[in-house]
Amino acid sequence: MIPLPAVLAVFFLLLAAPSARPAEPAAESRPPAGDADLRAWLENMVVCHRFTPAEAGLATGLTPAEVEAALGRFGQAGKSPPPRGPDAPLRVLPYPGGRHPRTGFLEGAVNPQRETKVSVFTPWDDTAYVVADVPEAIWSNLGLTYLAHTHVDTIWSTRGVTLPRQEWRRAEDGALTAERTLPNGIAFGAAVRPGADAVRMELWLRNGTPERLTGLRVQNCVMLKGAPEFAASTNRVFRPPFAAAGDAAGRRWVITAWEPLHRAWANPPVPCIHADPQFQDCAPGETVRVYGWLSFFEGADVQAEFARIEGTAWRPPAR
Repeated sequence: MIPLPAVLAVFFLLLAAPSARPAEPAAESRPPAGDADLRAWLENMVVCHRFTPAEAGLATGLTPAEVEAALGRFGQAGKSPPPRGPDAPLRVLPYPGGRHPRTGFLEGAVNPQRETKVSVFTPWDDTAYVVADVPEAIWSNLGLTYLAHTHVDTIWSTRGVTLPRQEWRRAEDGALTAERTLPNGIAFGAAVRPGADAVRMELWLRNGTPERLTGLRVQNCVMLKGAPEFAASTNRVFRPPFAAAGDAAGRRWVITAWEPLHRAWANPPVPCIHADPQFQDCAPGETVRVYGWLSFFEGADVQAEFARIEGTAWRPPAR
């Protein structure tokens, strides 16, 4: 017979021992659909984003040991991303989740959804990237109509409605597209098209309700955590429709713009920059669009770079 103190010692040792698998997976973890899906996401997470096995596990619902085993099975352990040629498009990937894209104000973005987020890697450092949330939020005369994380109530959460998860789709030309139809018939979508000089973006919204939609403000966030030279600096410049974050020396910049613009601003605790657009009022059955830009710049005169971008016809002429 085992003495009672020994039994209790084993019992408390088991309680204190770390579990091989978390009791509850992360709320936004998404188990891969199979080996091909797992391989593609590990290429994204570990090879390109440099996630640790623990971070990849939070995104996939796997244990770190299972992630490491899969990396070995696929020949991805220690692998580096393919080099980007001088005229190749900027590297743009769906943000995989698992690593929160914010440094601070995390209570303002609980369970961030990855289906609106893309990583754009800097041209000078393939380990550094910014995360564009396209869209982070949409308001209308109905209230907060869409939100890409949990923070404040939307018109759906107040009714107990949970929107289904989605994923980005990659086109043959490398563009990422997404589309969502809300329960009341409003549909919206995004297109993110990488080029050698910049990433061009578009958001559209279609009114499937019987009433006119007004006050269609959009919040699009560019989060800087993954690019430490911008995240650690407070160097920000705004000249509508542009918002720019510079490094401490003012020699490197990430620039974003949207048209028609509602507001350009920054949120230092995140840290992030915004060039938030507003859709035109939308009658039943109509579709409205806004257009965006994201690029990197090396140089001291960011105002001159704004002027150069204006000459690229990055947005269609005003109707």
